[in-house]
Amino acid sequence: MALSFSSDPRIVMTLDAGGTALRFSATRANQAVVEPLSLPSEPDHLEACLGNIVRGFQKVREALPAAPVAISFAFPGPADYPRGIIGDLPNFPAFRGGVALGPMLEDRFGIPVFINNDGDLFVYGEAIAGFLPYVNGLLEQAGSSKRYRNLFGVTLGTGFGAGLAHNGELFLGDNSIAAEAWRLRNKLNPGLNAEEGACIRAVRRVYASRARVAPEQAPEPKTIFEIGMGREVGNCEAAREAYRQLGEVAGDAIAQALTLVDGLAVVGGGISGAHPLFLPALVDAVNGVYDSGLRRLIAHAFNFEDPAQREAFLRGEEREIQVPGSSRSVRYDALQRTAIGLSRLGTSEAVAIGAYAFALARLAVQGG
Repeated sequence: MALSFSSDPRIVMTLDAGGTALRFSATRANQAVVEPLSLPSEPDHLEACLGNIVRGFQKVREALPAAPVAISFAFPGPADYPRGIIGDLPNFPAFRGGVALGPMLEDRFGIPVFINNDGDLFVYGEAIAGFLPYVNGLLEQAGSSKRYRNLFGVTLGTGFGAGLAHNGELFLGDNSIAAEAWRLRNKLNPGLNAEEGACIRAVRRVYASRARVAPEQAPEPKTIFEIGMGREVGNCEAAREAYRQLGEVAGDAIAQALTLVDGLAVVGGGISGAHPLFLPALVDAVNGVYDSGLRRLIAHAFNFEDPAQREAFLRGEEREIQVPGSSRSVRYDALQRTAIGLSRLGTSEAVAIGAYAFALARLAVQGG
């Protein structure tokens, strides 16, 4: 089952590495213990990038109340994460050819270093201390016997990230590339991958097309959301359609994943705050049907941010049935279902907690 390090006194230094900024922190007992620090990524200059990574961790270590036991952080792939080697990154050109980032940091700081994809760490954090325990806690309060152990999650932002946690552990795959949902097929444009319909540039592209403006003139996603909500001047129909399409593409990808995973799904990322405009379409896509009338997913998907749907999910369909040939009866929940909801931690905090928990879990395996 999901691990808990909410009272663990050990400290792990963390980093969320993006194409423009390196965001450093440190976590103890699932809580930040220093003020976050941000430095430029310098993705085109290897020496400058590595220098800022070392400098950031040095500054964090200097601010800590006790020595850290590990470094654990999110860095884009492709990568050989178990060995700490970063590969040919499209948004970090300086790393092309491969850079042994993990071993370099181990030599520099003298403690174990663990690196993972941000989508994986986001989902792990939500499985440890976010959406998964939140839903299971509400099920317990409702008197339901139903409990969930599997969590699939996506992050909507510059890209379409994803991750999968099963029974308290990250599912990483044999090549460290499991749950790469951005490579799934795009429902609305099958010649493209799902990310091209479920990210910032997709929202701006659809808005520009519907509003009949040049793509470079499309507002940023937050402004498009405000237009769609009627709080900013602009093309409301185009804004709402841009987010509806994002929801449909993301929902179809989530349906493909849940067909194999059979668990809950959580949504985070920089544009998840626009959920009023895309989450209903996302859940509708998961509950869609094929041309034959066959349901897209065996389980029924509920929008956990909708109070009525949340209540129906928690209630389920518990029944009492007779055991054949006996006077005994048993109860069971006849409703096969999943819930799709928003991050309960916030994306950055979930990544930090996921990185923290992953490091301590690996130290336990290694006898540390």
